[in-house]
Amino acid sequence: MALNRRKFLKKSAVTGAGVAVAGAAAPTAQAAQPVGAAAHGHGPDRHAKRYALTVLGTTDLHGHVFNWDYFKDGEYADAAGNAQGLARISTLVNQLREERGRHNTLLLDAGDTIQGTPLTYYYAKVDPITAKGGPVHPMAQAMNAIGYDAAALGNHEFNYGIETLRKFEQQCDFPLLGANALDAKTQRPAFAPYFFKKFPVHGAPPVKVAVLGLTNPGIAIWDKAYVQGKLTFPGLEEQAAKWVPKLRSMGADVVIVSAHSGTSGQSSYGDQLPYIEDAAANVARHVPGIDAILVGHAHLEIPELKVVNEKTGKTVVLSEPLCFAERLTVFDIELAFSRGRWQVESVAASLRNSNTVADDRRITKLLADEHKKVVQYVNQVVGQATQTLTTVDARYKDAPIIDLITKVQEDVVKSALAGTAYAALPVIAQASPFSRTSQISAGDVTIRDLSGLYVYDNTLVAKLMTGAQVRAYLEYSAGYYTQTAPDAAVDVDKLTNAGGRPDYNYDYVSGLTYDIDVAQPVGSRIKNLTFGGAALEDAQQFVLAVNNYRANGGGAFPYVAAAKELWSESTEIRTRIAEWVTAKGVLDPKDFASVDWKLVRGGTPVF
Repeated sequence: MALNRRKFLKKSAVTGAGVAVAGAAAPTAQAAQPVGAAAHGHGPDRHAKRYALTVLGTTDLHGHVFNWDYFKDGEYADAAGNAQGLARISTLVNQLREERGRHNTLLLDAGDTIQGTPLTYYYAKVDPITAKGGPVHPMAQAMNAIGYDAAALGNHEFNYGIETLRKFEQQCDFPLLGANALDAKTQRPAFAPYFFKKFPVHGAPPVKVAVLGLTNPGIAIWDKAYVQGKLTFPGLEEQAAKWVPKLRSMGADVVIVSAHSGTSGQSSYGDQLPYIEDAAANVARHVPGIDAILVGHAHLEIPELKVVNEKTGKTVVLSEPLCFAERLTVFDIELAFSRGRWQVESVAASLRNSNTVADDRRITKLLADEHKKVVQYVNQVVGQATQTLTTVDARYKDAPIIDLITKVQEDVVKSALAGTAYAALPVIAQASPFSRTSQISAGDVTIRDLSGLYVYDNTLVAKLMTGAQVRAYLEYSAGYYTQTAPDAAVDVDKLTNAGGRPDYNYDYVSGLTYDIDVAQPVGSRIKNLTFGGAALEDAQQFVLAVNNYRANGGGAFPYVAAAKELWSESTEIRTRIAEWVTAKGVLDPKDFASVDWKLVRGGTPVF
């Protein structure tokens, strides 16, 4: 059917309509083949007609079109030999379409598309797609050219606000799906919940495939500033349970879920929301009628995960391709026509590796100009560094390079609160060692050096906290370290990330001095906590300069999400860092660095 995208988008926001498209015209249809006995022995009869459908999937592309590291200013390379970018994915997709027949394939994505590299930042903020007569987003250009059929919304789609997301949606030739992204007022889907496609088959009715898109409930926390009062994000299980039966009743022979949600059943935001963050396996287990789930969000590599549905006993196949376009998931779905309808006989999943192919020149050529502009932008010199600064040991030693972040945050918040009732309160700041490989070398400092230090698009918030709350916050943060006996050898590779906690959920807090005793159990580690040379008082009030992820409850740090918000802004912290360095012209540790904390065991420094 013809589909007027603009008209549809307007309509879908109101009605929550799905998207339906007819597949290829009949002459290109796959011939239905008579087959022998079904794989399971008790399935369709031995003369049933059969159809093979191939569903391809990517996730967490995060703005990677090229196999290029904008922070290192060179080809991407890692120890595992991975390659990145949609240009590589395009080559893999072309090969599989050639092999399987383009008209027997479906190409999906599971979200987190328009944030994550300087390329996406540039077209959201520097030369924004929302400007009048503005550019077409590079990710829309690339994904349109490759021929994506549908993509689920990721949480990072909301990082630049709803206007940027809607503009990107307009520029895509495929729908962005989010059955659990609801209009706050009407509680109806604010994006297309599903996508329908018919695959013609000679000598049999077409195979009808439905794709249900589900996004992450955590958006309500992580991008609260943009979505509060406008959109709500109920749980994946609840919405899948509502939509899958509808899709089946509409005649879907195959139901695929594209879910921006991992498989662990856990949430980084604790119990702040009644909905699970990584719920994909739960959806497979509890919601009947799903054949396969394309998994995203967790940045893991899962070639094939089989989950048995508790209600039907049927196996649901899940797969998560590695992020940044490093892998492509391939679902092979075999159907047989029996008793007047198509039935799924088997589903298998596997991965293809982007490092096995070359870039598709068509994609690199298409976006060569955009790439060049961004490379020039990130290489602008904004100052001079008096010495080399690195994050290499920042997760277990107080590193000057992280103090730069806290200093900038303190300065911005102090300036913002000047002349207010809170101006006299001391400002302290948090920051995390996001990267283990960031380095700012002595000499010229560029935007890419500073962007590499602060890789997320976080913004700044000022929260009112007490001394007692700050102590609890630090105790929680110190749970990042593995308990290590006073006489035990220290292995820095095993010292951190206790219980699987990521580096970005460990915080420095500036403006205080304290020791972290890693020989002690979690909750009893913060020692000698002082402010202004005296022991910290429980009732003392502070302004905490904190990133929006943490301020809204990301990482489930205590007290901060519920604390009174005094101020916030939409300018990225990394932009504030670049402005600070540009204004100074010189990056000298004497202007921002101080040793505020150290690891100890029984009072003896670990390092």
